[in-house]
This record gives sequence, structure tokens and C-alpha cells, in this order.
Amino acid sequence: MTLVRAKKHLGQHFLTDKNIAAKIVDSLKPERRFGHVLEVGPGMGVLSDFLLQKTEYETSLIDIDTESYDFLKKKYPQLGNRLINADFLELDFKSIFPESFAIIGNFPYNISSQILFKVLDNRQQVVEVVGMFQKEVAERCAAKAGSKEYGILSVFLQAYYKVEYLFTVKAGVFNPPPKVLSAVIRLTRNEKQTLDCDEKLFWQIVKAGFNQRRKTLRNAISSLINKEKLTDEPMLELRAERLSVADFVALTNKVSATR
Repeated sequence: MTLVRAKKHLGQHFLTDKNIAAKIVDSLKPERRFGHVLEVGPGMGVLSDFLLQKTEYETSLIDIDTESYDFLKKKYPQLGNRLINADFLELDFKSIFPESFAIIGNFPYNISSQILFKVLDNRQQVVEVVGMFQKEVAERCAAKAGSKEYGILSVFLQAYYKVEYLFTVKAGVFNPPPKVLSAVIRLTRNEKQTLDCDEKLFWQIVKAGFNQRRKTLRNAISSLINKEKLTDEPMLELRAERLSVADFVALTNKVSATR
């Protein structure tokens, strides 16, 4: 079969190391009760080879690249409509997966944050994610309060998922090699899928706080709070990066109670 060309505009860097591919696939935990896995951006199928050997779940593949799709259609004729030629970011999950499922992939680095926000938007269905990201993004996802990497993505992901930084991957195991290090993380959805606060307000406070992260929260979220009723709130004197998810939930409840 003719090999697929990696396309720069799609952020493609094909993994070539089968040991790492097997390690990524083995990081999925099907005992968490999902019966279906969606692989994003399979390229030439280095992860797919291992996924399709698993009997604990059924695997589907999605790739926006028509050349990859045609290659995989010949390689895996048994997949039928479980091989999807579409944009993952535009996919309506409920039309394909009626129940909970997991996502895996060597994700295109140019849309990695968009992929994670798509997961968050569909957290009722997506119970687990195992993925390869640029190391910097992976560190941001797993960062703890107080660190320089901690930000909007850290808070939102950790509000709904347990985030584990699994291992670092060197550039030499890709074709073409990226100019950065990569890393694999695992997201495991929390048993409780909602927060103990007004979630819309929680998102607004987190975004406003980090969009002006050099300011104290009193100034950064001033448009969202009743300044007269929250004069003595100590959390408002801190910057957003100092607050944990639990702190943001508590602050949201205090702001909500005074509106």
C-alpha cells in the first residue's frame, strides 16, 4: 500500500515506534465501563493495529485526511462504517455513540486545546481520554494551583476529570519529528459529573480570572461580583493561579449568594 504523506497544515506527525503505540493503547482502562473507543487522527494506523486487537471494546477511527481515510479503508476493510472521514471537532457524538465511550489519539498539536474543549462539552458521554499532546500542553492539563503552567484548561479539565501525566515521548519516534517533546496523559471522568455551584458562573469566573491573570481576582472579575457585599473575601485578593478547583467552586457560591 502507498504510504500516507504527513501534512503540515493538519499538524500530522505519525508515530513510528510500536512499543510506544502499545503502551498508549494499554493506558486505556476499559474496566471503567466503556464499550467503545474512538481513535482521532489514526494516520497510518500504528495505534489502530493495537486497538483492533482488543476484545474488551469496539474501536472506531475518525480522520479528516482523505488520504489517510483511503489508506485505512484498504488496511481495515472489516471496519465498514466504523471508519469515519470527518472533522472530529464537528462530530455529533450522540449520533454515533448512544452510550459512554473513550477517546484515544496521537492528537494533531495545532488543535489539541480545541479537542480538549470538545471533550469537556461532551463530558456526559466521554468517560476517558488517553492522548499524545505537545509536552507543554500536557503539563498545562495536569498542572496544580500555584504553578506557572496552571491556567483555564487546567481548572476546567480537573473540575470534571482526574488528569494523569503518564510519560514523555521524544521527537525521534515520529515521522516527521516535531520540534518539541511530546507527552501522553490520561483523563478519567470524575464519578460526580456536576459541580456544587452554578456551573455557568464558575466558567465565567475562571475565564475572567485567567484572562487577566496578573490582576487580583477582585479586579479581574469585577464585572461579575457585587463589590459592596464582598468587601472582606480573602480569595478576591489572590490571583487566579492561586486557587484550586475547590476554591473556585467556593468562590462561585459566594459570588452567587451576593448577586
